[in-house]
Order: sequence, then C-alpha cells, then structure tokens
Amino acid sequence: MKILSLLARTCAILAGLLMTAITLVTCASLIGRNTIGATLMGDYELTAVTAGAAVALFLPWAQLRRGNIIVDFFTAKMSDGVNAVLDRFGALVLALVMLLLGWRTVVGGMNAYEAQTTTMMLGFPEWVVYAAMVPPLFLTGLIGLTQAFVGDFQEQEQ
Repeated sequence: MKILSLLARTCAILAGLLMTAITLVTCASLIGRNTIGATLMGDYELTAVTAGAAVALFLPWAQLRRGNIIVDFFTAKMSDGVNAVLDRFGALVLALVMLLLGWRTVVGGMNAYEAQTTTMMLGFPEWVVYAAMVPPLFLTGLIGLTQAFVGDFQEQEQ
C-alpha cells in the first residue's frame, strides 16, 4: 500500500510540474503577444496536451486522498456502516471505470502511433500524450480496487 501511495504522490508531483511549466509557457506567450507582438507558436497545443496529461496524473492522488466529489444528500443520515459499504462500492465503480479508460487509452494511443497523428502547428506526436495518461489511469484503478476490497489506507501512508 505504501508503494501505491508513493506512486500516487509521484504522479501528483509530475502533474504539478507539468502545470507549472505550461503556466510559464502561457505567461511568456502572453507577455510576448502584448509587448512585442510575437507569440510562441503552438502555445495552445502545448496547453492542451499538457493539461490532458496533468489531469490524468492528478487522478491517483485524488482517489488516494478521497478528494473526489461525494454527493451525500441521500446518505447523510445513514449509519457509518452503510456509508462505508457505499464508499467501497463507489471505489469499485470508479476503479472499473478507470481501468476501462486506461484500456481504451492504450487502444487510442496505439491507433495514434500507427496513424502517426500529430498536432497541427507543432507536429507533436499525439501518441505521447496517450502514453502519459495510461499509467495514472491504471494506477487510479488499482487504488480504487484496493480501497474497495482492502479498505481506505490513506491514514497509513503518513
């Protein structure tokens, strides 16, 4: 379980670094556009591919820390035991969805690689983004499965 926690934390740190980098690129592009009339070519493409990868990289940490939105309108007055069962069921459903998304992302990445698709302005290969998204999607699924069958382990990581 410590390994899952370490991997989730590593993914979140990588996501933060990616978001910081793309923020700096965006700032440089905006400053250039508004001061000297020149912008960085492909800044929108860089933002899109980086944000896609970063979102996927944040998912394991969010699941580990139970940071996803929970609507408890119907379950607020239920017992702790019922809520625990529902939480485990929710973790299982999320795990299955993440594993399905991971599998389909693998298929999409293989198709993008075979077709050699690239972004329009920079010619950045799209399969790289798919490849960056696959490990965190599967990791999120694995964390969800662990939470569904073993229980919540976020307290044990500290």
